[in-house]
Amino acid sequence: MTPFTNHFSLRNVNLVTLLPIDSLVFLFCILYMSSGGREGLRRQLGDKVPCRTGNPIDDCWRCDPDWDTNRKVLADCGIGFGRNAIGGRDGEFYIVTDSDNDDPANPIPGTLRHAVIQDMPLWIVFDHDMVINLKEELIMNSYKTIDGRGFNVQIGNGACITIQNVSNIIIHGIYIHGCVPTGNAIVRDRPDHYGKRGMSDGDGISIFGGTDVWIDHCTLADCHDGLIDAVYGSTSITISNNYMLDHNEVMLMGHSDDFLVDKKMQVTIAFNYFGEGLVQRMPRCRHGYFHIVNNVYTGWEMYAIGGSANPTINSQGNVFIAGDDDSTKEVTKHESPVGYKDWKNWNWRSDGDLMLNGAYFKASGQEAPASYSKASSMVARPASLLTAITASAGVLNCQIGQAC
Repeated sequence: MTPFTNHFSLRNVNLVTLLPIDSLVFLFCILYMSSGGREGLRRQLGDKVPCRTGNPIDDCWRCDPDWDTNRKVLADCGIGFGRNAIGGRDGEFYIVTDSDNDDPANPIPGTLRHAVIQDMPLWIVFDHDMVINLKEELIMNSYKTIDGRGFNVQIGNGACITIQNVSNIIIHGIYIHGCVPTGNAIVRDRPDHYGKRGMSDGDGISIFGGTDVWIDHCTLADCHDGLIDAVYGSTSITISNNYMLDHNEVMLMGHSDDFLVDKKMQVTIAFNYFGEGLVQRMPRCRHGYFHIVNNVYTGWEMYAIGGSANPTINSQGNVFIAGDDDSTKEVTKHESPVGYKDWKNWNWRSDGDLMLNGAYFKASGQEAPASYSKASSMVARPASLLTAITASAGVLNCQIGQAC
């Protein structure tokens, strides 16, 4: 059977998916420290989340009981700097049926690798639960959506995703974990082109010169390098509704202090849940403009938000819950060889953030909203609403015939 189709429905299919990650905000104040962390709060709050929560992405599609037949509505629900990413909206559906036969040089029809290298727009879906162990980087072509809704779809314990010099990518509903460096191998990136790749870094998702990229409702954990890194002139990116855990260097935005092309970078980081076992870089920014809005941070071992080379950081409506170690209460880390004399002029502000358990944000530069116009991509919701807004960060448990 051809993997291409004009229509896709998961009706009459049994589903086993990853559970959503229920989170909390003001109830953290009362419950988090005394309930055994996130899992204790899930037990106390329950798994029921209102259909409409004030999260503009989710409110756009999740209340539709026919979401599985109306999947492409998602492409019109984007927000932030990556809102114009349409993925494979204007193409056919491609059904991934084969999770076991990854051939980097000559991808086999029915595999995820065969789908993502095609030249035409494609909306890529799956026909059963699967764990995909990639032998080499999954190098994506432009105008692709990877949509894991309806099944437990994992990419793990091998190579992971590379978005290099392409545009219009949507990745939704995938559990990405255990990513490791691979390379020095032949990898096909288009139907008519292959080449030898050097060693990869082992990122969960590597965005290298990518534009119009949207990563939504994924769960990411325990990779060799970053969970999501964006470098080499990447821009117009939204990272939203994801659950991240058990990792050191979470997100790097910007290649190096000397790579000035990254001055054009604009990234929105919204409605994410930064969970247990995270150390630093949520994100670490260079040069560009970063709107960090309506996220929940439940502790960090070093710092949450950092940067160098004069990035503009607009932190709005987030909840920062520091750990008990007095040495890690600061949310921010300014990195400059010159020190305060240099970074005092960088535009970093905290606007409407909720600081709990002694957390504090060290602002710098200008306070006027006009100084943050290029780092403003959406209207921040009040931090008091984040209990509902971020209550289902990560991979969703979407059941056919029901609102997701």
